[in-house]
Amino acid sequence: MGLEQRRAVVRNLRARLPEVVDTMMDAVAETVPAYRGLDADQRREVRNVTAWVFVRLLDVWSEDSPLTDRDRDRLRAIGAAAAENGRSNTAVLRSYRVAALTGSDLVLDDRDAAHLDRADLRAQTAVLLAGIDELSEAVLAGHTAALDRLTSDHDRALRNLFDDLLTGRHSSPTVLAGRCRELGVALPPEPVLLVTEPTIGAPPAQLGVVDLLRDLGLPTTPVEHLTTVREHRAVLLLPTHIRPALTAAAQARRWRGCLISEHADTHTALAYRLATDALDSAPAHAFHSRPLLDDGDAHTVQLLTTHPATDPDTVARTVLGPLATPSQRHLLEGLAAYLAATSANTAAEHLHLHPQTLRYRLRRAVELTGRDPRDPWQRLTLDIACAITAPLRGDPRPGGA
Repeated sequence: MGLEQRRAVVRNLRARLPEVVDTMMDAVAETVPAYRGLDADQRREVRNVTAWVFVRLLDVWSEDSPLTDRDRDRLRAIGAAAAENGRSNTAVLRSYRVAALTGSDLVLDDRDAAHLDRADLRAQTAVLLAGIDELSEAVLAGHTAALDRLTSDHDRALRNLFDDLLTGRHSSPTVLAGRCRELGVALPPEPVLLVTEPTIGAPPAQLGVVDLLRDLGLPTTPVEHLTTVREHRAVLLLPTHIRPALTAAAQARRWRGCLISEHADTHTALAYRLATDALDSAPAHAFHSRPLLDDGDAHTVQLLTTHPATDPDTVARTVLGPLATPSQRHLLEGLAAYLAATSANTAAEHLHLHPQTLRYRLRRAVELTGRDPRDPWQRLTLDIACAITAPLRGDPRPGGA
């Protein structure tokens, strides 16, 4: 049967297995979209599976070692893991076919393949067809069982999905999209993340997330949003158009929270940490004029607490918003002068403006930033942001302060 010739080819392929696996993975990624954009952990997992399956099929061919029940159990577990990661059974099975065909080409291209006879090649084809059939059956069984388990408790599956987002276990948009599709959720392209808590100490069971969703006009069954409760806080991933209604809803319920807008689905974990750090560290008076902190407040809290991830430019941009653009420089200069002065009249005199002109600029600054410098916390955030941008403006403040 030419086992020695087959073993020579297998030894060569094993010797360069990392290169062989890379070739197969590249072919799969090019053909199957669900396998593009894998993060480091996912790619390592897929590499390990690919290497094991390929070597196992080589053993079947070169050692006459058929697949065992233990192999089939492992394949079912692989299929289950793919379902939990949001990859469809169609994508999984197609990836095996593509990898198998690529692996077959690599066998035939080996330098010792010229010594293989017709029986060897016939045996390779038989192993390939039978192996793919058996692999597919086992993987599909595991995938189907896991999917049934996931969807049988839809609410729990959705909570697990959200927990994975909040802990950073989903960094691939493709995998996230597949998992959402399996669960019937269509997350908006630019969602907002709300972390909120009652100010009256209500226990988690009484957070009333369902009632809040009704107040916002959202269905209680997730369609374009996700919700969960973590300790004493409710966490909601919501469509952007809900944002204007959130402040009124929080005020009505005597809740406080932090609303993060600048994040993508796959960066939800960073947004969650930003929001929870803000709620943990912000002073009580930060909530005096409004119940929900925003990106600018959260980044300012990071700066004040010397958080290692603090980026001063991000603080300035998120606090000042449109005021940081060159076209609004005159408004920013007016705000900076007012914050550094004792009155609007003093600031106007410093800038050689009529007091009414200065007051108009202040009103526009408040409209554009959503921050009123008469509130102590808002004044602090504005003052910090203006101080950060002072070098870019040439520092128009009185006395260069």
